[in-house]
Amino acid sequence: MSQKKAEISKGIDYILLIVYFLLVTIGLMAIFGVTYTEGDPVLQSFIGFKTDYSKQFYFAVVSLILGLFILLTDSKFFPATANLWYAGGILLLLLVFPFHSSVKGTESIIRFGGFNFQPAEFCKVTVALALAKYLSDPELDFTKMRSQLIATAIVLLPAGLTIMQNETGLALVFFSFFLVMYREGLPGIILVIGFAAAALVVATLLMDKNILAIILTLITAAVIFFSRRQIKKDRGLLVKIILIWVVCVGIQRFGVPFAFTHVLEKHQVERIFSTIGREIPQEYLKGNMGEVNAKTGKQSNTADYNVKQSKIAIGSGGLTGKGLLSGTQTRYGFVPEQRTDFIFDTIGEGFGFAGAVALLGLYLLLLFRIVIVAERQRSTFSRCYAYGVASVLFFHMAVNVAMTIGLAPVIGIPLPFISYGGTSLLTFTILLFILIRLDADRQMVLR
Repeated sequence: MSQKKAEISKGIDYILLIVYFLLVTIGLMAIFGVTYTEGDPVLQSFIGFKTDYSKQFYFAVVSLILGLFILLTDSKFFPATANLWYAGGILLLLLVFPFHSSVKGTESIIRFGGFNFQPAEFCKVTVALALAKYLSDPELDFTKMRSQLIATAIVLLPAGLTIMQNETGLALVFFSFFLVMYREGLPGIILVIGFAAAALVVATLLMDKNILAIILTLITAAVIFFSRRQIKKDRGLLVKIILIWVVCVGIQRFGVPFAFTHVLEKHQVERIFSTIGREIPQEYLKGNMGEVNAKTGKQSNTADYNVKQSKIAIGSGGLTGKGLLSGTQTRYGFVPEQRTDFIFDTIGEGFGFAGAVALLGLYLLLLFRIVIVAERQRSTFSRCYAYGVASVLFFHMAVNVAMTIGLAPVIGIPLPFISYGGTSLLTFTILLFILIRLDADRQMVLR
């Protein structure tokens, strides 16, 4: 028995484990604070599997058992089976189409009896493993376009399938894996282009399209003027500049309107415009926006209501909070989806600014520790996987908190280890414990 215990504990990063247990405990406490009914016997309700906090408690127990099982697994198992994990994840995503259950507008859930399983959540693990496997190939030259396109395809395939299941918010999480590629040599210009495209979309939503087109034309003319000497030497440069102008104007004139009227759902469009503080323009009130909205030109109050109530809840907590079971906004159902998307409000109202900062501090500690763990690996596979875990956790944490305070559209992604949900907790546990297992054998070179 002592030998087994020594095998489990050898090389384990206890800082990661401690932060994990703290976050899971905070999550249980927050869910309890939201869903506990006064007068119920606490102990009995915790073990009865009838309340949300009791279900989350059992999910946490199952997650811990699964984590211990991962710690007992040979580290070589994960790179050896990474591609199989990925294939299994894609298969699960495909099975969603014939066997899905529609839950709150999403069609990405498969029901097993009384349990819901969301393959798109689990695919974050499979993509992290498959991408790490591909990038750690000793014969890979990641400076070549072909290699970059294959890595991009590994990420975008599950993202595309997830979008087809009306789960756009979760699909965006997969784009965080581009940070892993950047760490492994993806040219920085690609990230710059990505951020520039995002800025162009935001500008399209904020400005009149004709004025923006004129601004883009003036910027292009200025670039041509200041680059005239280089253009004389290389005529192809002029073609590239003009092509970029055509693409940018095409995005703002046709691409964005098409996406908002034919790709995004009504509630997603409303949330985006609510975030930037604008009424929905008439040109975006076609297609899936509905006849009533098209006639009135007004968006529904639902888009604003969630975030307004969320801000009130967080702000009412003050410096030290009202106490876990003393919140008014979170205890009496003013904030929708309180136990999942807006669980951060419970911390903000119950424990105030101090509690919110402490929670964010734990997340930052977790992220910095994962980066330290990543950089001390001898194995490229372990390093790439570690950065994949850090990227996913950072995206979830940053976007979830930002949407609760109105800095990002409400896209419905959980706060890691905190939000209610068995699939979410299991997925984040698997992600982290595989990293802990790989780090325990950090002196090995895994392929």
